[in-house]
Amino acid sequence: MIPVFRPYTDGKEIEYLKDVINSGWWGLGPKTKEFEEKFSHYIGCKYGIGLNSATAALHLAFKCLDIEGYEVITPSMTFVSTNHAILYNGGIPVFCDIEEDNLNIDPDKIEALITTKTKAIVIVHFGGYACNMEKIIDIANKYNIYLIEDSSHASGGKYKDKMLGSMGDFGIFSFQAVKNLSTGDGGMLTTNNEEWFERSKKLRWVGISKDTFARGSEKSYSWFYDVVELGFKYHMNDIMAAIGLAQLEKLDWMNDIRRKWSDYYREQLAEIKEIKCPTKKDYMFPACHNFVIKTEKRDELKNYLMDKGITTGVHYYPNHLYDMYKPYYRKLPITEGIWKKLITLPLYPGLAEEELDFVIESIKNFFTK
Repeated sequence: MIPVFRPYTDGKEIEYLKDVINSGWWGLGPKTKEFEEKFSHYIGCKYGIGLNSATAALHLAFKCLDIEGYEVITPSMTFVSTNHAILYNGGIPVFCDIEEDNLNIDPDKIEALITTKTKAIVIVHFGGYACNMEKIIDIANKYNIYLIEDSSHASGGKYKDKMLGSMGDFGIFSFQAVKNLSTGDGGMLTTNNEEWFERSKKLRWVGISKDTFARGSEKSYSWFYDVVELGFKYHMNDIMAAIGLAQLEKLDWMNDIRRKWSDYYREQLAEIKEIKCPTKKDYMFPACHNFVIKTEKRDELKNYLMDKGITTGVHYYPNHLYDMYKPYYRKLPITEGIWKKLITLPLYPGLAEEELDFVIESIKNFFTK
């Protein structure tokens, strides 16, 4: 079977893991700190907080913004964590429709949703393709509301010359097993706000004022700590961070391959009128996490490709259509019409050219027949 996603390794991950295992320090420690500093520098933010998931990063970001009882404008076309994190914090998701060509939140529909209760906008760079940041930032500034960039798909992507995840009040990153930069699981919260950085470090470690590594770094180990607020068990560990450091070293190279194969898909599938490929706009330097095409024959194509040994996916079922989100339902014509046409094709750095050609040829044969 050709999978939809597959993590890539060149062996450096094992080398770095050996160092951590032999060090005797496997938990939150020096490698996590090193990864936080290198990743935040790469993104172009002052601070990075290593966590066990992007879900945790979203939770802590909204926690810092104190959204309880307030509204957050958000897309429905995303993994459900984006919107669960709003509910975790007692916020109210206000769903916004998307642009049909690239599945990102439509900035022209945001302003009409803003009320006196709106406190934040969360955007998702779907598939690693940048949202229209200039328009969205202008709206956030105009109404003095916070902006969170869910960049779970977008490690290494850019809007013009700025890294995705560096332009909002918070950047959210996922290092889950199939993401562009993978640590097996894990996430990162980035920000330029020192107060939020310090608070997030405590919140990720059940509200403890100083973590074990920090206390062990003092002249003599200090066992005492205070618990300053109700926190969570969300921290990253040095095993995950070691893998992350190895992945970060080759992230740009891996993304180059993703962009190359994505462009190849566009070129080869352009002749098929029944398919629409992701649009790459002038302001996008995409991370190309996935390649999602649109076709009226989604289910038939999916079954045909499965019979050929080609795995595909559907990203995503709109969040506002889930039973638990019915209290927040609003009509989203583009989202509700387009999700039934989406199919995610195989894309990952280790995808061989002959495998890619087989996927493309199989798609062409399906529509020819």
